[in-house]
Amino acid sequence: MKIKIRIIGACGSGKSYIARELSDKYGINHYEMDNLVWDRSAVNLRYPIKVRDSMLDEIIHKGNWILEGAHYKWGQESFRKADLIFILQPNRYIRNLRVIQRFIKTRMGIEQCNYKQSVKNLYQMLFVYNRGYDQEGMHQILELTKEYVDKRIITRNKQEIWEHIEEYLLADSRMQRHHITQHSR
Repeated sequence: MKIKIRIIGACGSGKSYIARELSDKYGINHYEMDNLVWDRSAVNLRYPIKVRDSMLDEIIHKGNWILEGAHYKWGQESFRKADLIFILQPNRYIRNLRVIQRFIKTRMGIEQCNYKQSVKNLYQMLFVYNRGYDQEGMHQILELTKEYVDKRIITRNKQEIWEHIEEYLLADSRMQRHHITQHSR
């Protein structure tokens, strides 16, 4: 089984959660685009652009991958290379509630996070990133992915993602069997 999945959405849309679930179920490595941008050895330290782009290029040239992140202004090659592109669009209030819950859980030590949670960071996620995503980002993402409309799925929940992946894998399996049958004649 070979599949390349790109998941994009705002803060709190469920990108990381869904990517981990898919990774566990299908045994495919998942990658967070934030970890290609941010060098986690220090606070607010970005990788140089060449390093970031090189890491992304290495990932998207593998046979299987699940790549998730809110980034869309860079890494557009991931849309082209993906077999399926999922644009997560749950209700804004659900997203904001998830962001607040994650903030509380990480501050209390119940959950771990890749970055230091701060009130400033919480404010940015709720009132800068998510608001910007709704007002401008979504339109830009749709424009950037319009040539991939045949593999782009806009969804509000993970159940739709599971259904689309199963459909894709079934169709891919049929196509492979057909290809094998044609070559064995």
